[in-house]
Amino acid sequence: MRLLIFGLGYSARFVAEHARADGAAVAGTTRDGRDGTLRFDDHRALEHEIAGATHILSSVPPADGVDPVLNAYGEWIDHSRAWLGYLSSTGVYGDAGGAWVDESAPTGGGRRVARAEADAAWLARGARVFRLPGIYGPGRSPLDRVVSGRAHRVDSPGQVFSRIHVADIAAGVRAGFDAPAGAYNLSDDEPAPQNAVMEYAAQLLGIDPPRFVSLDDLSPMARGFYAENRRVANGKAKRVLGWRPAYPTYRLGLRALNATTSPVTASTPPDKAKADQR
Repeated sequence: MRLLIFGLGYSARFVAEHARADGAAVAGTTRDGRDGTLRFDDHRALEHEIAGATHILSSVPPADGVDPVLNAYGEWIDHSRAWLGYLSSTGVYGDAGGAWVDESAPTGGGRRVARAEADAAWLARGARVFRLPGIYGPGRSPLDRVVSGRAHRVDSPGQVFSRIHVADIAAGVRAGFDAPAGAYNLSDDEPAPQNAVMEYAAQLLGIDPPRFVSLDDLSPMARGFYAENRRVANGKAKRVLGWRPAYPTYRLGLRALNATTSPVTASTPPDKAKADQR
């Protein structure tokens, strides 16, 4: 396997580690070519990598209304015979009023129009599109937010979110290497209010729960996040990929993180797929 990853950020690095453990050769891009990666704008090198890749995965979110990877390298990707994958977002479903959504639910009606268009463009190319909810893991979890003092609770009754441990994303993509093209929701089994998650993180740390804030005190981006309410169903990924989350609830995930790592202050917000860099 020769895996090329566009956007070797937080989530994609876990995918890369899994692939390397299976003996794959992995190349990845970043904006600046740090840590031995390829610069995203090094067209000659990337055209060579695309031509030789057996698998291509993009974790790059839309920018300025377009997909940067398809905008810059779509023609080369179209001529490639490689397996294609894309890390998308469950934000493409928009608000469901707290109802369950699966891969048959309509997309493009929410606040993430550009993401939905990129999602559709990769599907049209025969990609495996992995739709991800809120992502957490080592160094980027509610534990880190609570211990750094950046966590808060919001007075938003009835609001629930789905989430996914980054290790379960890597396992899902790995399972997708042998799966048919299409969309797959990778999420845990227990959508839950964000307040409950923060309170449990504080309980594990033995400190007081974070303060309450009103919706009016949040940034416009954060208010948009709370304007959507849905539960993400993962049955297709289980049936077709044979995937099962190792951390099916936030409690299991946070307990594992608390037992194996010391929470530290994260320098960037928790990854929600969009934080991965080119």
